Amino acid sequence: MDKPLSGQRVLVTRPAHQSARQIDRLQQLGAEPAALPLLDIIPTREQDGSDYQQCKACILDLDLYRDVIFVSPNAARIGADWIDEYWPQLPLGVRWVGIGKQTADTLNQLGFAAWHAEGGFDSETLLADPSMQQLSGERVLILRAEGGRELLAETLRQRGARVDLAHIYRRACPEYDAAVIQSTIYAQPLSAILITSGQALRNLLQLCGPAAASLTDTLIIVPSARLAELARSLGFNRIRVAQGPDDQSMVDALLPA
Repeated sequence: MDKPLSGQRVLVTRPAHQSARQIDRLQQLGAEPAALPLLDIIPTREQDGSDYQQCKACILDLDLYRDVIFVSPNAARIGADWIDEYWPQLPLGVRWVGIGKQTADTLNQLGFAAWHAEGGFDSETLLADPSMQQLSGERVLILRAEGGRELLAETLRQRGARVDLAHIYRRACPEYDAAVIQSTIYAQPLSAILITSGQALRNLLQLCGPAAASLTDTLIIVPSARLAELARSLGFNRIRVAQGPDDQSMVDALLPA
């Protein structure tokens, strides 16, 4: 098999439970993956108090919603666990919505007949869909992380929907000792960094401290123009936008044109 990425060392930053396919794809193409998960995904638990009670109330009312929107594959996976706990059979008449194909595929694998808006993978794409324009009196549930973007909920409310938010997980910065950072990032030069969220990018800079300045000339692969703009504002000089956030698109963005 052709090895077009032979000799390249690529930083893989997805959460540990989501990185295997990206690592396999890089190895198939001859690259050396260096794994450093930059997000810990922590499901909401009973000890989380009001967030937990809000999630439970929304899930118990699941049959009252027109749309239940999952904002990411993590939201799909964790949301499915919540729903399985309270709904042995899925309620009828609810549209299960994934933001983007990757999230919808995850939902379908978990037994939901999921739908996603064609043409993109973000809130803007979903909001542009004809089915999301006239929402007067409709109820919508958004399953997401604590601290997520407000654009989707705010716009749906402006269009007349009653929107509930359930923070079913939070994203935290992992802890690594200095030796792990040194061996993963600095011991050998990186050819590229794969980043799929703004929080992961900020966590990278936080973990590297002042030494992060040495990364700004490293090629960074991101899935959207919005994230590219954030990377630019944080000092990165070599930024390439992939076709999407899925593993193949992110890795394929490394290939020669």
